[in-house]
Amino acid sequence: MDHATKTEIALGQKIAPPMLDWYDQHRRHLPWRHDPGIKANPYYVWMSEIMLQQTTVATVKSYFEKFTNLWPDISDMANAPLEDILQEWAGLGYYARARNLHKCAQTIMQDFNGQFPETEAELLMLPGIGPYTAAAIASIAFNQRAVVVDGNIERVMSRVFKSYAELPKERAEFYRLANLATPDSRVGDYAQSLMDLGATICTPKSPKCAICPIQPHCLGKLEAEGLPRKAPKKIKPTRKGLSLWITTLDGYLLLERRPEKGLLGKMPGLPGTDWIEGQEPDIDTLMQKMQFLPKLEHQLAEGEAKHTFTHFHLFLSVGKITLSNTCDLPHNYFWLSLDQLDEFGLPTVFKKAVSLAQR
Repeated sequence: MDHATKTEIALGQKIAPPMLDWYDQHRRHLPWRHDPGIKANPYYVWMSEIMLQQTTVATVKSYFEKFTNLWPDISDMANAPLEDILQEWAGLGYYARARNLHKCAQTIMQDFNGQFPETEAELLMLPGIGPYTAAAIASIAFNQRAVVVDGNIERVMSRVFKSYAELPKERAEFYRLANLATPDSRVGDYAQSLMDLGATICTPKSPKCAICPIQPHCLGKLEAEGLPRKAPKKIKPTRKGLSLWITTLDGYLLLERRPEKGLLGKMPGLPGTDWIEGQEPDIDTLMQKMQFLPKLEHQLAEGEAKHTFTHFHLFLSVGKITLSNTCDLPHNYFWLSLDQLDEFGLPTVFKKAVSLAQR
């Protein structure tokens, strides 16, 4: 509690009791969440927290249920082929999370005898687990006192303490404030109560202050929509690329397994050029790479597939090529029956390219 004022300390001590009372009555019922009095499943907590990074609860629910049906426990996940996990992850985005999910499961089986470590320090040693996730697992799954701070909790802390700290450069200030308010018992329930409050009541716009359980203690309620302060968003650059829709007369589509390193690593996709900012797609280099095919003349589909990644916008042209039949392929390419395409786990950007090619 370094640098904390008496006012901050007193305010921090007032937050947990009403939040826990509110949580007992109004908590969200989520497929990975345990009921009061029942110990949480660490496997469920871990998987849900990895899936929820940069993704909404509504989107994650169906993926979580699918994954836990396919791989009910940590050993099932560790023994699954990475390609299967990546394919089922398709559409959830940020594919490094899926690769780390698999690697983390294997590490737990090999180094921790299949049991999740219970402390933040040990959890931080695992692949794909950073400070927030380690604190969330330690508190929710093992009821260890850990300071959990996600975007919802940053927003609640900024308003309750009326903090003008700016995101992202002053993020440590919200950790300091959250530490003042974190109780010594029911830590996991308390962390989840703040997550729920931020998702349903203390929302970014039009917060429902009138029904907030900690509204009487909130110093920033009169200027809630202006908190937390955020640095202006940087303008995202635009990149361009060309993907190839290569099909055969007997109903097969050529796909490429992308390199392990880089964006969408090890995911299947349409063959294509690199995605480059400030220049047109390098079609000549692509055609040289595809010389194992007997025919390379392509016709451009009308329009472009548009997709936004974390750091850039992508405009993807699609070239259409029809071959008389399949042929032998290098190891990172494979043929897929067009009948299986709708159920196949292509990343969203390539689903958009497929839609453009099929118009």
